[in-house]
Amino acid sequence: MPSKYVFPGGRVDPTDGYAPLAEELNDKTRSVMTRVLTERRARAAAAAALRETAEETGLILGKPAEDACTFKAPWAPFEAAGAQPNAAPLDVITRAITPPRRPRRFDAWFFTCDVEHVHGPVDLTSNGELEDLRWVGLSERDTLDLPIATQYVIGELEAWLKDPARPVRYLKSTRSGPRVETL
Repeated sequence: MPSKYVFPGGRVDPTDGYAPLAEELNDKTRSVMTRVLTERRARAAAAAALRETAEETGLILGKPAEDACTFKAPWAPFEAAGAQPNAAPLDVITRAITPPRRPRRFDAWFFTCDVEHVHGPVDLTSNGELEDLRWVGLSERDTLDLPIATQYVIGELEAWLKDPARPVRYLKSTRSGPRVETL
């Protein structure tokens, strides 16, 4: 989405299903995701989020590696940082599915975790895929050019921050327009 402010993201790669996670998904996140995915696909989606975040922002969401680990190429940022990816602190915020008639579709899961789970510096470093990479406060969102899906996710994040126990909802585009449903 050129010239738009979006979250880091991407697709699940084959290596994501076998990522050497320090810890697996927490029970709540796994429970929500496995309502619509197999446990293996849920794990791979979370691992993809960890990998894409590292690739696109330089943030390593992981724990110090107990042993010297050798990772496959997409996981090299974790190896370089001496960390193993950690899915346990990920909380699922929402899911968004694009309309069926779009040429490029996505079925995206959006996660959050506390910055205390970042291994190493919290400075953002772009790999060139994202431009104008920066931390933005929720109060600044009206100053940015955000796609509708990003606006929706930020609204769900705000609701989650007020009540983390609330049901996880998702945005689904249908022929009659967008619809929000509970997972």
